[in-house]
Order: sequence, then structure tokens, then C-alpha cells
Amino acid sequence: MSGKPVLYGATGCGSAVVEAGFILAGEDYDYVEASPWEPSDGLTALKAINPLVQVPTLVLPDGTVMTESVAILIWLMDRHPGRLGPGPGDPLRPSFLRWLVYLPAAIYPMYTVRDFVDQWVSGEKATGELKQSTVNRILLCWKNMEAALQPAAGGWLLGTPDLTALDLYICMMTRWTPRRDAIRAVAPGIVAVAERVDHDPRVVALWRRHFPDGYKDL
Repeated sequence: MSGKPVLYGATGCGSAVVEAGFILAGEDYDYVEASPWEPSDGLTALKAINPLVQVPTLVLPDGTVMTESVAILIWLMDRHPGRLGPGPGDPLRPSFLRWLVYLPAAIYPMYTVRDFVDQWVSGEKATGELKQSTVNRILLCWKNMEAALQPAAGGWLLGTPDLTALDLYICMMTRWTPRRDAIRAVAPGIVAVAERVDHDPRVVALWRRHFPDGYKDL
């Protein structure tokens, strides 16, 4: 081991938010590209430590393996109090935790379904209908979040002085299907916050690496 955490990730996937968290926390790490869809030495190494081939997977210097992006981000917050989100005792903490878990709990599963739709249904008509249903559900989830939080113009999602892990999440996830133009129709405030995160100089290079087509103007 290098003495630094080792993050196994994949371009454009959920590991991007964990990398952003490491950057904002000021924590050094090593990165291994391990796309589940492309054979590589990184993928072989990932399979050896996590048979589910999840990205992100984090290996700590003592050999402990962590998965689940929210868990990794909370681990980072514990190591760097005051960064990435409100700490224990802060009145914003309950809302922060609620929505931080909401994103992977309510929206992530829709991608598990649509990316592997043939595991759930068969036939062109059924697969098409199921994919559309996942889009409808994703948009409903964004609409629900917008209605609850009502993001203020020019601010971060929770009204905090600096962006939090929650802002990083929405910046990444609004780049996924059905993408920002569709999400903007139901959650314009959330997309406005995501676009503000786009231009934060601390993470611009990271976003450009993960989502080059969406960051040509940065």
C-alpha cells in the first residue's frame, strides 16, 4: 500500500463525487481506473477485493475496504470536520443527511434498472416502457427535492457558506439520464446550483475529465 487511500473508480460514474470529496477535503489519494465495462488490470484488481465490482470502492491504508459513496463521504467528513457539510449539532445536519442519502437511495436504483433492463423484463416493448418509467421516476424524485428545498438563487443547495457533498452529488447526477435540460423543467433551482458547482475552480478539472462533452466551455 502507498500509505494513501486507493480509490477504484470509472470515468463518468459515481466515483466522481468521491473524488470531488477528496479534493475539497484536502485528502490525498491514489486513483485506479476500473471501469466495469472494459477489461483492464484495474478491473481485475477491483474484482479481487470487491466481487460486486462496485465503483467507487475505497481501500484504506490498513487494508479496510469501503463501498457506498455516501459512506465514503461521511468518512471523509469525520476526518475533516467543517468540510463537505454541516457537522453534528449544526441545525442543517438533519436535512443534509436526509438528502445526501436520498440521492443514492431514491434515484440511483433507477440506473441499476435501466442499465441492466434485460435482467428485469424481456421484449422490445417491455424494455422500452420500463426505461421510460425509470426516467419518469427520476424526474419525480428531482421535483420532490426541489419542492422541499426551494434552492435560493445564487446559493448552495442548503444555503451553506460553501458547497457541500450534496452540491457535488447534484452536479454529477444531473449529468446523467435524462440530463439537465429535462431536469431543469421540473427542478430549475437544483440545476442552477449544479451549474454553479460546474465552475468551482477546485473541481473544474475533475468534472472535465469525467464529463468532457458537458464541460467543453469550462
